[in-house]
Amino acid sequence: MGLKGCCSCVKYLMVLINILFWLIGLSIVITSVWMLTDPTFMLSMTQSYNHYHIALYVFLGIGILITLGAFFGCWGVCRESQCLLVSFFCVILIVMVAQIAAGAWAFHNKDKLDDIVRAAVKSSVQEEYGQSTMSSRTVTFDTLQKNLKCCGADGPGDWATSRFNNVDRTNIVEIAVSSMNVFYNIPESCCKEDLKDNECELSRRLKFGGPLNTAIYQQGCVDKMIEIIYENWVSIFAITIAVILLELLSLTFALSLCCAVRNQHYKA
Repeated sequence: MGLKGCCSCVKYLMVLINILFWLIGLSIVITSVWMLTDPTFMLSMTQSYNHYHIALYVFLGIGILITLGAFFGCWGVCRESQCLLVSFFCVILIVMVAQIAAGAWAFHNKDKLDDIVRAAVKSSVQEEYGQSTMSSRTVTFDTLQKNLKCCGADGPGDWATSRFNNVDRTNIVEIAVSSMNVFYNIPESCCKEDLKDNECELSRRLKFGGPLNTAIYQQGCVDKMIEIIYENWVSIFAITIAVILLELLSLTFALSLCCAVRNQHYKA
């Protein structure tokens, strides 16, 4: 015998919620696979490859859990199965706890994360860009600079001491001394859009310590990324809260349906 009355409405709501969870989980899985397989994805510039891949595998795991939980929820509602509903409850609870824990850790370590990202991007600029063994990093950073309209990690001056300008970085002191009163080049991706012929080429050669050409982007990419996050933090926070509330609602519905199914079995 199927559930009736209010429980019937809860069943339909659970199906809708689980369809939404299925779409969210599938989107996370597809995005994770894309980020893992696309070497030019911009977020790979923010950390070392090892940390980047670990974070993506965790992200992929969460997506798979959400998709699996949505399957348990839908099938459990349709079959009115306590076992499947309890499985759904456990999976969504694990995902929700993981989300809250990750958010709390990120908030508590936001200053440390800022330093890690800044150091990683600067390392990409000074150590990896333009090297034949790091061609994917070069393409990624060009994409980053063009899309965010930025140049270097902290600014165009980062390129003065970069291997891109054939600077030997084995002795930092010698770099600082030898770089005075010399010219250095910056990548073409630092140039602003819609420049006239040869204007970008002429603007790419800068003097160490001299004024920056207005034809190139002045802001560093790390500050630009942080600026974008701060500009959209309200939307990010609202979406996060909405997802957590939706998860709480689904957990409540799952428990209610479990109790209803159990009572129905007792009556039978």
